[in-house]
Amino acid sequence: MSEQDPHALRARFSAALSALYRREVPLYGTLLELVANTNAATAGLAEPRVEVERHGAIRLGTTVELATMRRLFAVLGMHPVGYYDLSAAGIPVHSTAFRPVTADALAANPFRVFTSLLRLDLLADAALRDEAEALLAARSIFSEPLLTLIAIAEREGGLPEAHAEHFIAEALQIFRWHGSTTCDRATYDRLRSAHPLVADIACFRGPHINHLTPRTLDIDAAQEAMRARGMRVKAVIEGPPRRLHPILLRQTSFHALDEPVRFRDGDGSHTARFGEIEQRGVALTPKGRALYDRLLAEAEARIAEGADRTEASLQVFAAFPDDAAALRAEGLAFYCPNGTPVTYEDFLPVSAAGIFRSNLGGQAERPSGSGAAQEAFEAALGAPVADPMALYASAAASA
Repeated sequence: MSEQDPHALRARFSAALSALYRREVPLYGTLLELVANTNAATAGLAEPRVEVERHGAIRLGTTVELATMRRLFAVLGMHPVGYYDLSAAGIPVHSTAFRPVTADALAANPFRVFTSLLRLDLLADAALRDEAEALLAARSIFSEPLLTLIAIAEREGGLPEAHAEHFIAEALQIFRWHGSTTCDRATYDRLRSAHPLVADIACFRGPHINHLTPRTLDIDAAQEAMRARGMRVKAVIEGPPRRLHPILLRQTSFHALDEPVRFRDGDGSHTARFGEIEQRGVALTPKGRALYDRLLAEAEARIAEGADRTEASLQVFAAFPDDAAALRAEGLAFYCPNGTPVTYEDFLPVSAAGIFRSNLGGQAERPSGSGAAQEAFEAALGAPVADPMALYASAAASA
């Protein structure tokens, strides 16, 4: 029995997920049209993969869910890259990005899913932790047919073509919206008071996808187009300021939708899903990233003292060369031997935290707890996460 190529399967799944999300969130369809129009108007910057490029985000509740999700994504040729501890920003999760890791795989389809695991250990209230744990223990987000198909793919070294459509249909069920909660309104309110993400993760049957992000070639133009369409857009684009030669990642979004849900004891609403767009630039070397992080800290210090965010960022980042030849000559960014920039395929913790905070639908207490917990995350994952810098160095050397 022939096996489905994982890159082709990933492309099919990404397209199916996009269609599902478009049905559930019609404003996502408007966003796709807006981004396509912006990209078409951005002369000289076309990239073959940009029209199909998406990244999603989901939030998981248990270590079993995380480990099984790793197995599912492996069938799609996606692997965990990077570790992101968002607890320092007051968000009780830590995360990785499942994505393709080779140049050929990224060129075939660069679908990514930023995947977070809830850290109930950061909640000070033991009773609330117990409530959330009980809700999560009672759910199963993977169907038995899907688990069987994952096992077949693992045993056969790939998913047989005959099972591809069934696999996609079953996997989509994990990401779909659930219009009802698994608890009453009082329980939901208690968990939300601890942190909105706790309620979002623990009170539903599955980890509905929070956003599905298209890639734009000019995020500033796209943001203005979003405003012109009447979307409630973030005031500030996350990431580096605008440059002639983009670096790393810039992100913005329209604010999360207030959606009706049914609690066990009546109707209410929940805020979770939003519309994000992104612009990707060249990946920075360790030297370049150190400079970026230093300048970012300097800009944030000025902002904390009352400076305008946009003005402070532009002034501070003037010290970061905005010339491709200089970026390459000074060893600040990854370039192939022929001078082609290596695209940044990952995420920025500060930007991810900014997007999360802007769409949580209210203020929440800052969870207490320790710092990074990468070893615990990788133990839950059942595998180490790949080092993004090593992947970029390899891409630059092998092209």
